[in-house]
Amino acid sequence: MSAEPIRVVVTGAAGQIAYSLLYMVAKGDVFGPNQPLILHLLDIPPMMGVLEGVVMELDDCALPLLVSVVPTADPAVAFKDVDAAFLVGAMPRKQGMERKDLLSANVKIFKVQGEALDKFAKKDVKVLVVGNPANTNALVCSHYAPSIPKENFTAMTRLDQNRAQAQIAGRLGVGITKVKNVIIWGNHSATQVPDARNASVEVGGAVKTVPEAVADDEFLKQQFLETVQKRGAAVIAARKMSSAMSAAKAASDHMRDWFAGTRDGEYVSMGVLSDGSYGAPKDIVFSFPVQIQNRQWKIVQGLSVDEFTRSKLDVTAKELLEEKEEAMAVCAAD
Repeated sequence: MSAEPIRVVVTGAAGQIAYSLLYMVAKGDVFGPNQPLILHLLDIPPMMGVLEGVVMELDDCALPLLVSVVPTADPAVAFKDVDAAFLVGAMPRKQGMERKDLLSANVKIFKVQGEALDKFAKKDVKVLVVGNPANTNALVCSHYAPSIPKENFTAMTRLDQNRAQAQIAGRLGVGITKVKNVIIWGNHSATQVPDARNASVEVGGAVKTVPEAVADDEFLKQQFLETVQKRGAAVIAARKMSSAMSAAKAASDHMRDWFAGTRDGEYVSMGVLSDGSYGAPKDIVFSFPVQIQNRQWKIVQGLSVDEFTRSKLDVTAKELLEEKEEAMAVCAAD
């Protein structure tokens, strides 16, 4: 075991996603089997009773890596000296709520959290925003934490990537590890662009491109695309609650790769600050394929983007620009 424990904060810690995520983090799935950690659990005051029960359960798991747990409703305590942050807590979209209402409520939450990160967290903290609208929440959070590098704020599109990978594996009847380099472009919303054109798959011992192996362009343009885009809604319709276990697993995957790095020749999808790559507008949080070394992500360059995908990229970029404008208007009015 490395001697120094790291501090990890999870917000919305009494919620559904955190309930699965905390166990994965505390048992070593994210930061490794030899890394002790101190968990900081943040939630709102009315949830403190529930949070107490979560702390009891973490105790009762008897996890060797878990040094201690700090439950709190105070962002100053929650973000103090943290090395990694999972920002899961956000205002969920309620019936009859417009997107701008949701943005307005969440701007306030992520402003407070950004300011707390700025004041109390380590300057090299790695921040993953899970709470929706994740891309724009990450942008807002970074805006209010000017002393932390902008590349240290990311939004989660790994759930969409995992969904897309699972769809291709299922279609071809292969194991999930045989499918590599599926991309999610753009926003974590119904406009996201799942793209398997640069992906590869091992079928019967031979590695092929996914388009070659699937041999059905219409499937990739229609059914595959729409299934991934609408998967969250399908889970809600079936479960009567939003994705929790799969979201927690994706958050765990995202942060693990950020800390441990990606394998040679492989890339993963992360919502990161756009530098204009692939014609995406600059200074929005846009999902790109990235490779990671030494805890630094880098956008993969030179991948082919066909006309069909390009047209979809323009749609998701337009939505992100609109969200940014709405969010910044709320920030300015605050």
